[in-house]
Amino acid sequence: MIRSHGVPARLLACRDGQYVKLHKAFAAMLAIAGCLTLAACSQDQSADRNEETNIAQDLDSALGSLEERSYAAWKSGDTKFWSAFLSDKFVGWSRSGRLDKSAAERVMSGVDCQINSYRLIAKQVNQLTANAAVLTHRTEISGTCGSERLAPASYTATVYVREAGEWKAAFRTQSAITDPMKAVKPAAGDIWNGGPTSNDASTQTLLDREQAVWGAWKDRDTKRIDALLGDSIQFIDIFGNHLATRPETLKAWSGEGCDVKSFDISGAKATMFAPDFGILTVRATTDGKCFGQDVWPIWGTSLYVKNGDTWFWSFGINVLAGAGSN
Repeated sequence: MIRSHGVPARLLACRDGQYVKLHKAFAAMLAIAGCLTLAACSQDQSADRNEETNIAQDLDSALGSLEERSYAAWKSGDTKFWSAFLSDKFVGWSRSGRLDKSAAERVMSGVDCQINSYRLIAKQVNQLTANAAVLTHRTEISGTCGSERLAPASYTATVYVREAGEWKAAFRTQSAITDPMKAVKPAAGDIWNGGPTSNDASTQTLLDREQAVWGAWKDRDTKRIDALLGDSIQFIDIFGNHLATRPETLKAWSGEGCDVKSFDISGAKATMFAPDFGILTVRATTDGKCFGQDVWPIWGTSLYVKNGDTWFWSFGINVLAGAGSN
């Protein structure tokens, strides 16, 4: 007796013609069922993609709105806004060095600033973990703080973390957009008041990865750089250049622009917001040149995300030492 998977034996005992008709009918039923299943799967996948898109759009909108509100508070001198806006673990840079929340509230309050106008352009959000994201944008400002005119254009990074269901700012600084051939070393560029590198385990872990990233950049080793980076990254350099994607960053870091003999990283400190997310802030000096220019001391910030047992560099912004946020 001939057997076919899924067809009852009694049907196969029919005469040849009847068997052929029954077999064809059964095959057609399977084909229809398969089409319905594939259609359902396709609809499910499409629904999943739509849901992911909607979630990403919701996050972009939520963080973009928070960012706009913070600049409005700065412009109006709203000193009460910042306590709720900033994470208790906030870290950033000012012209005097590393900021904690208390110092940041004073710097960001805008009480000694006269802001005529501002525009936040080309916002880009990268979600790093379920509870951490970085928002970047070109920032155009007309105004002064103290008696000094603010840089008319810069690139800003704000890191947001979700705490108790609310998004809070965990980090912010900006790098002024400057022609490298016209850049001027900040007067306080060689001053460092941030203390030595912290000895805690988190700082040492992230610093090991940071040293590896800098070493691969020094050697222009694309393969090593590639292995150290996360899947979706951005980078802002000391001249306000924004690299929006992973391929752009890889190309820039492994290119021929810099000739570096050595580097030194000091004053490192990790600020941990979750077991899988931390911010490393450092001071770095370099013996070498980029595009024919001496490389001055920088204050660097790197975001690290843990995937499995490995920490990956996932975002960074460098500013000239002594040229942090106003």
